[in-house]
Amino acid sequence: QVQLVESGGGLVQAGGSLRLSCAASGRTAGIYVMGWFRQAPGKEREFVVAITGVGSTYYQDSVKGRFIISRDNAKNTVYLQMNSLTPEDTAVYYCAASLWAGSKVVTTTIPYDYWGQGTQVTVSS
Repeated sequence: QVQLVESGGGLVQAGGSLRLSCAASGRTAGIYVMGWFRQAPGKEREFVVAITGVGSTYYQDSVKGRFIISRDNAKNTVYLQMNSLTPEDTAVYYCAASLWAGSKVVTTTIPYDYWGQGTQVTVSS
């Protein structure tokens, strides 16, 4: 089993920045991809960004150039630096881990076996 714990959410004004962290524990050796998803009220959970064990990254178009994902394999932690935030970024952000995600499904929820509890990000206008 793998446990994921997110931190770093909060309230920020539009144009501001936040950095989310996700620490993995347990049987982390098999984790291949770590990603971030978000879910706004009344909407489906959507892919935001992911990073593989060799550093390949995938971004949702709406966050390209604003969000940066990074991974510290030694600490089993993934970070999401979010810049130029807008009210449309308001959501609960979930960290997820996959043992096998291929490039064709990495942007979907399908391959993610483990999920964190979520952290709220609120961007005020």
